[in-house]
Amino acid sequence: MTDMPPYLAVNDEEESGEPDSDSSDFEDDLPLIFNKPRHLEPIKGAEREEHSWRVKEKYKTHCVALVLCLNVGVDPPDVIKTQPCARLQCWIDPSSLSPTKALESIGNALQTQYERWQPRARYKQSLDPTMDDIKKLCCSLRRNAKEERVLFHYNGHGVPKPTSQGEIWVFNKSYTQYIPLSMYDLQTWMGAPSLYVYDCSNAGVIVDNFKQFAAQHERDYEMQASSKGAEGGAPVSYKNCIQLAACASGQTLPMSPELPADLFTACLTTPVKMAIKWFVLRTRLRVARADLVDLIDKIPGQVTDRRTMLGELNWIFTAITDTIAWSSLPPELFQQLFRADLLTASLCRNFLLADRIMRSYNCTPVSSPALPSLARHPLWAAWEHTLDLALAQLPALLDKPHHHNYHHSPFFRDQLTAFQLWLDLGNWSESRAPPEQLPMVLQVLLSTLHRVRALQILCRFLSLGAWAVHAVLAVGIFPYMLKLLQASAHDLRASMVYIWAKIVAVDPSCQVDLVNAKGHKYFLSVLQDPSVETEHRTLAAFVLAGIVDRYPAGQEAALQGSMLSACLEKLREWAEAGGACAARGEAALLQWACIALGRLWRGWDAARWVGVRDRAHDKLAALLLHRRPEVRAACAFALAAFVEAGARAPQRTDHANALDQLVAKRLAERLHVDASPLVRAEILAALQWMVLMFEQHFKAVYQQERVKRSDRESGQPIDAALDALAGARGPHARANAAIARPAIGFGSVFLELWNPLCAMAREPHPQLAQMAADIVAYVADQVDNVQWPEPERGAHAHSNSLPPSPNSRPALHAHDSRTLPHAGHRRGKAGLPHTISEDSVALRDRDRDSTSSTSSISSKKIIVSTQFVEWATAQFLRGDAGAAAGAGAAAGERADADRESRAHHEREWRRERNRSMRREARALRQARPARLETVAFHSRCPLPPAVVQFHPYEQHAALASRDNFGVWDWGTAAKLCVGAWRRAWGRITALAYLNAHQHALLAVASHQGHLAIYRPAGGGAEPALVTAWRALDVRPAPDYRPPSAQPIYSLAQLVSEQFAPPEERGAARALHDAAPASPSNPPPTGTLVRWSARRRSLALAGQAPCVRLWDAHAELLQAEIPTGCEAAATALWRGGRSAQLLCGFGDGSVRAWDERAARPVATLHQHAAPVLCATPRHDLYTLVTGCTEGELRLYDTRKLSPVEVVRAPGPLAALDVHPRAALLAW
Repeated sequence: MTDMPPYLAVNDEEESGEPDSDSSDFEDDLPLIFNKPRHLEPIKGAEREEHSWRVKEKYKTHCVALVLCLNVGVDPPDVIKTQPCARLQCWIDPSSLSPTKALESIGNALQTQYERWQPRARYKQSLDPTMDDIKKLCCSLRRNAKEERVLFHYNGHGVPKPTSQGEIWVFNKSYTQYIPLSMYDLQTWMGAPSLYVYDCSNAGVIVDNFKQFAAQHERDYEMQASSKGAEGGAPVSYKNCIQLAACASGQTLPMSPELPADLFTACLTTPVKMAIKWFVLRTRLRVARADLVDLIDKIPGQVTDRRTMLGELNWIFTAITDTIAWSSLPPELFQQLFRADLLTASLCRNFLLADRIMRSYNCTPVSSPALPSLARHPLWAAWEHTLDLALAQLPALLDKPHHHNYHHSPFFRDQLTAFQLWLDLGNWSESRAPPEQLPMVLQVLLSTLHRVRALQILCRFLSLGAWAVHAVLAVGIFPYMLKLLQASAHDLRASMVYIWAKIVAVDPSCQVDLVNAKGHKYFLSVLQDPSVETEHRTLAAFVLAGIVDRYPAGQEAALQGSMLSACLEKLREWAEAGGACAARGEAALLQWACIALGRLWRGWDAARWVGVRDRAHDKLAALLLHRRPEVRAACAFALAAFVEAGARAPQRTDHANALDQLVAKRLAERLHVDASPLVRAEILAALQWMVLMFEQHFKAVYQQERVKRSDRESGQPIDAALDALAGARGPHARANAAIARPAIGFGSVFLELWNPLCAMAREPHPQLAQMAADIVAYVADQVDNVQWPEPERGAHAHSNSLPPSPNSRPALHAHDSRTLPHAGHRRGKAGLPHTISEDSVALRDRDRDSTSSTSSISSKKIIVSTQFVEWATAQFLRGDAGAAAGAGAAAGERADADRESRAHHEREWRRERNRSMRREARALRQARPARLETVAFHSRCPLPPAVVQFHPYEQHAALASRDNFGVWDWGTAAKLCVGAWRRAWGRITALAYLNAHQHALLAVASHQGHLAIYRPAGGGAEPALVTAWRALDVRPAPDYRPPSAQPIYSLAQLVSEQFAPPEERGAARALHDAAPASPSNPPPTGTLVRWSARRRSLALAGQAPCVRLWDAHAELLQAEIPTGCEAAATALWRGGRSAQLLCGFGDGSVRAWDERAARPVATLHQHAAPVLCATPRHDLYTLVTGCTEGELRLYDTRKLSPVEVVRAPGPLAALDVHPRAALLAW
């Protein structure tokens, strides 16, 4: 660092005359510009992921086979039962009934227990069956089930254990023998998919052999297929078969008399009752009553009624087991077992309880696919706590049911509180696992008691980003949310639209489910309800835009539901409000309403004509003036879809042509007044459809423009060029030279569309220039690839002009864009410009339908495309905890408002640094200027710097030469960044720092009127382009010719001349002065840029008939102030608090304007040379002006009368006045 104090220049924002206080600290509170997401990242959508939350192979359990081999009264020979031992089967004691009655009762009880979980399935009982009975049963159920799942429940407590080959036992017809049933045969009869439940000892051996027999089936099928050829049927895959076995291989079922004999079946079919019984047997309870076990059968309520004790316990049990499985199993396995089918999911959840209970009796249940043991999961403690609280109330409820009300469990309320604490205190990230309460929140949605709170918490979780939406979808929220669309409660609307917006944004395929469930009506009602808040209607518009996105059924349903009129109503309300978005979020509502309209029209001409009847295109055109670039881009997208729908229509009419031309012209008129790349890209995408529809007309325009350019380059008049072209073709062609190409009318809409396209191809924004160049190149390729027929002798002598513009609006300002872009475009194959004869045009017109202006473009590919809508959807998916509309309250503060974040501390440090530098600057106002004896910075540049701009607060200096620009740290002499500048954009003439109080941006302007905004980078990296556009329409200047015969001095010559004797130095100077002068033109005047941070606008002046003011926040042309002067602007100044604008010109005049008015408030004509400076000092009531001849004039601003005239020692090249100190530099 040097001893020299920092650069203390003060921006024009700080008006002179302020007191010495921190009142100028307002600058640190100014909003930043060009720092929105659209400026910080590429405009492209998020990558589409393959969604795994949907079950790929979802089967319903259609049929259930209940096979009971009990042989009541006869024990199997290989089992020695204890005395006493377990007797209950399906909670029925077989010894209390006759054998036949007991078997029937047990079968009916088992069917009843299964029907609690799936009442719609078809149940068939097979009591003590034979092999033929089972074969008939299984084959019959498979025929009825077709491709659905069949459940096979086997109770083998009255037969021997399965054999080592996995055979189960049945009876012969006389019940005198046990007959083995091969698993291979059972697989053949059952087919797939199937679910097997084995409640018998040594059941694990069946599971072990099942895979071997399945593989054997596949081998047998391959052999049959090879022998029979293609006649064989489709193979049966057993990979989707599920097996649940009571114990492992070699184990015997428990025989404790306190337990039922079918303990495994009891856990699977009556889990709550079995869980309570086991809990009572092994736990010290709050209520120590000997008959509590007998009271278990008297628990009040129904399993299906969540308001009762039994129903609530079953509800909590389902939530806990579902959460245990979700938090412990791989996602694919969880989806396969717990989300594929209602009955399968229930059995798998209950299997977790069976694993926990039976392990305590030295039995290990087995499953396929294999499930890990979850008997020690921490959530089982919450289940036991819930049982303890419930059983404490049971005696009182049963003794005096009318005097004691059941107190509901606080389980779900506590789980919601835990989820809320996770959101409040957790460190959210994609790498962190979601909270284990997430499945429980979904269970809460089934009840109206905590539904509103659960939805609000769910909204807060979804606001964390796309990863949270994936987690919620994976846990199974989708069917719950579909059912809630039928709810009419108004307090759910806010949360519902937010959750559905997140779901549709993550997985657009949900549009099919929404349309099938008629869910679009829900969001249409929200959008049309004026009592709903704007944020919620915006979310409804977002969902509707997703429903109609490339889905014909969704488009038709939305159109029948009056979506078009609902969206247009929002546009009408905005127009009636004077174009102001009064309500918070109104701009976002307009944006998504426009996107919804565009997606509704895309590819559907019928919907487009419905919009025409409502004058939708006129209402949308008004939104092209909106201050939000996203709204204007969405409007342009909708109008592009409007034109595209007409382009893809099978029939074209004159009315359709006029509509499309009118819309296209309105869009093209916005290209030179809109600075947002988003908007201009959408406009270019819309104009391509005009090129594709009216391809022949644009080819004619291209031909004519190519001829004009060729004539200019050859220096011949147009008629002479045509003469030469006709002569080259032969003597007979000369007479037809005048009709060799069709005359394009001056007011033709195609010419007015072609000129902006050519101008956009020379834009400084690379992506936009490439898009326009691709469209122009498409027309050029079509011309080059077509062999035009020669004109015949009998051709008529009149010209074929193209249809004029359909309206009477003035022509678009095309400035100097009526020529083709020079870079990257094609010439004719033979080196001569192509021509079109009238005969070729007439022949072409006869080939087309009389009602159509273009051929069908269905087979053509689009030329350019944009991803604005996809990017806007990705923006919605970002973490926006503070924007969770359905959360009821602020779900968290934005990251940039976090007072503990690094960004906040950096801002506070920078704010204090700026305040300190301003105080130091005020202290130096009256200081005497020091002698310039110390060099603070020195660096060599490959080219002479043309512009230098110092940063107001940092030790940064921006330098620009002809072909590049860069930023240096003048304190350390380090090169921070260097950016390339294309010569086609013109030479750099001005630099300006934007957002200097925070992260500064660098504005670079060229003499051709191009303006680019860069974000400087460190470490020598190339600065990032933020935005660029043609900000000033400069007048064409005469070609610059430097004076000839002027000696060019090298640095070595200058140094040698410095140390030469006086007489030699004088002789060399006399020789230089005696060199003959040649006429030359002055170099073209540069573009001047002035930035106003307070008004967030840029002012540009130069070789143009007006001064342009650009609103940097809205990225729109704010005003055009006519200069009233033919000379170019050479000096520009803007006021801080006052809207004052001063401009000096090349003819020596100085003009002052109020930016809010077009007429100048003052004009001075005192200088005879170009003005270099016109700067007022309001604290001294002084205006300082100076010109290149060295004349400086001081005026009293109160009277605009000259006070003093000062002459510099010689001509001046630059002049500036310090805005604070009494300093003047040249």
